[in-house]
Amino acid sequence: MDPEVARTLDELERKIAELERTLGSIAHGEQPTGSGSGTLPGTTPAPPPVLDENAAARSWSRVVDEAIEAPPAPRPARSPEPPAKPEHAPPLVHSQTPAHLYQPASRHAGAEPAPTRAPAPPRPEELLRFRDRLEQAARDLTHDYDELLGRLSYAAVSSTPGPTISFARGAPSLDIVDVDGLRDAAVRAFESDPAGTTAYGTSVGYPRLRSWIADRHGVEPERVLVTNGSMQADAFLFEQLVRPGDDVIVERPSYDRTLLSLRQRGARLHAVELEPDGIDTEALARLLEGGAPVQPTIAHIIPNFQNPAGYTLAYEKRRRLLELASDHGFTVFEDDPYVELRFSGETLPTMLSMDPERVVYASSFSKTVCPGIRVGYLVGPPELIKAIAQLATNTYISPNMVAQSIVYEFCASGAIERSIETVKAALAERASTLAGALRRDLPEAEFVEPQGGYFMWVTLPEGTDVHALFQAAADRGVSFVKGTDFLLEGGENTLRLAYSGVTPEQIDTGVARLAEAYRSL
Repeated sequence: MDPEVARTLDELERKIAELERTLGSIAHGEQPTGSGSGTLPGTTPAPPPVLDENAAARSWSRVVDEAIEAPPAPRPARSPEPPAKPEHAPPLVHSQTPAHLYQPASRHAGAEPAPTRAPAPPRPEELLRFRDRLEQAARDLTHDYDELLGRLSYAAVSSTPGPTISFARGAPSLDIVDVDGLRDAAVRAFESDPAGTTAYGTSVGYPRLRSWIADRHGVEPERVLVTNGSMQADAFLFEQLVRPGDDVIVERPSYDRTLLSLRQRGARLHAVELEPDGIDTEALARLLEGGAPVQPTIAHIIPNFQNPAGYTLAYEKRRRLLELASDHGFTVFEDDPYVELRFSGETLPTMLSMDPERVVYASSFSKTVCPGIRVGYLVGPPELIKAIAQLATNTYISPNMVAQSIVYEFCASGAIERSIETVKAALAERASTLAGALRRDLPEAEFVEPQGGYFMWVTLPEGTDVHALFQAAADRGVSFVKGTDFLLEGGENTLRLAYSGVTPEQIDTGVARLAEAYRSL
């Protein structure tokens, strides 16, 4: 925070605290003295109020001077003394206590000196009015400071050639979210099951949605746990299975949040190269069977339209990966939030369906319903799901029953199938537009056009500095995610482009700006 803002607000907070103490003493039948303490000698001051530090941290305004320099309401003269000459309160910013707020004004030159007398202590209603003014000043500071920040942000965006076009975020744009269908599903949720929708529920999730997911995957409900988004599912699984020092297999590149979560748990990560048809299973076999073999606890795999690469794991590689897992005793974590978003090519079986005892499967409704719904799930062996359910109970008692009930109604009505078709059609057009724009405007870029999902991985010529490109693109109103964010090392000439949240027109403009940024380096 700006130092002057902090000093001003500290002064406001101190004055309000002093006024609270003074008013507390008055409420107990005491009278404030001019000593500045607000209490009589021997009395215990009331504790200062708890102040809103968040409001103080956001505040900035000119209104403080206006609010605390305004003179208080005039006091009637005390009888039987003759009326005193009008006196005005000086500015209050630097006064130390409420008793100091009422000092005689300077006498006019040549005037007859008035008899010296101590100023009358302020009345309770005057103190209350002044406290209200201070509090209003703090609120005005907050409002004006936020407005200034907004103006600064607008100025930063306005300096670019038009609004920023973001290839950074993997989320659908609003135009392909079925808002009306979600609204209808919410109404049905509260009408059909108000008790279950509004209750705490249990840690395994909303029972009707749990059963719907089990039917979708051809498993028993005991194998399913519904969570607050798939990231929560990931976190529970890692906490249950991964200990500090455990070996964990990850793809290279892989989702940055997954890498962060595993690192925070102290896992030893082994990144195996990702090829256009998925993880290099022969390189993985060499790692597992080498002179100093790695003994992983778990292998994290995103098999369909991988984040960040957009690649899909081929059927033969799925089968080979399961063989290696069986031979070396590790769990395959099939992280599959994009599985429903295939818009070309052949649909492949999940590894869960191929080996339900060796695979733990996770997915999400963020990509097919909407990101804000925050509903994901795990499917795995019943004993593992039971252990994770206990972990979930100790974490949050139960997940979000309202959201899960709405998702159930959305799915059970068939709206999810219509939503998936809408999203796939939009993604197909956007992926094709992005590929065409890169070929036209940035032919140096190497990429594999995805068959589904949200993302495209782009490799630029060796020697390209993606950090410099990131800044040059930002200066031109384009954002993306640097490839280095998804790698343990290397990738200085790579980037991820998300096409899910941008229209074809924005894609064309954004790629043209990106190409201009590249040529400026």
